[in-house]
Amino acid sequence: MDKEKFKKACEMIISTGREEKGIGTLGEKTLHAVVKHYIEPDKSKHEIKVCSFYADIVSDGGIVEIQTRAFTALRKKLAAFLEVAPVTIVYPLPKTKWLIWVDRDTGELTKKHKSPKQGGIFDAINELYNIKSFLNDPELSLRFLFLDVEEYRCLDGWSEDKKRGSTRYDRIPVDIAEDLHFRKVSDYQIFVPDALQQSFTSRDYMSAAKVNLRTAQTALNILNHLGVVKRTGKQGKLHIYERNFTRSV
Repeated sequence: MDKEKFKKACEMIISTGREEKGIGTLGEKTLHAVVKHYIEPDKSKHEIKVCSFYADIVSDGGIVEIQTRAFTALRKKLAAFLEVAPVTIVYPLPKTKWLIWVDRDTGELTKKHKSPKQGGIFDAINELYNIKSFLNDPELSLRFLFLDVEEYRCLDGWSEDKKRGSTRYDRIPVDIAEDLHFRKVSDYQIFVPDALQQSFTSRDYMSAAKVNLRTAQTALNILNHLGVVKRTGKQGKLHIYERNFTRSV
């Protein structure tokens, strides 16, 4: 993680966007562009055609895809890219977020308000499930960038204050907080809380990981698929799991 390098990428992309379009009108691709220039400042390595797709970055180290939206869109690309080169998926996630509301009619911006929610690695679970079949491919790596971001949302929702159901207009990164690399299956052990006993259910996992039951069940589905945990029986309607860290990875 290089905070100074990230700051320079932010300054370059954001200042260019503001000169061209004005504050608050940078477009949804701002976050993607900043991360791309942070990972690889050399523009000659950006947007390179591989097979029948365009890769965000291609260098001597392989292919890099930066994904700021649903991972379902990556499936066809991954199937093609992994046949020809190592692939790293970079997934930026908000660590600390400030909200700014935009009036579409006037362009007026509210003062930014800090969200009480802190982002964490479990925010990636649903997207990992979308590419579960690729996760144990030795040529695939994942890189999670936890960022401090300013999120611009339009006041176009259905509630009285127009905030519920609102449209996200842009996300502007302001700092990098953490950089996690998953290079091998054993790295997924980070999803198994230390507080868990050797044997546990999804409800035990939910409590230890401080996530809802659906997220717990999705995480365990992935971890069981990878062999990080294993199902050993049932307790009523719930599966019983055990840690499986002895697997060769």
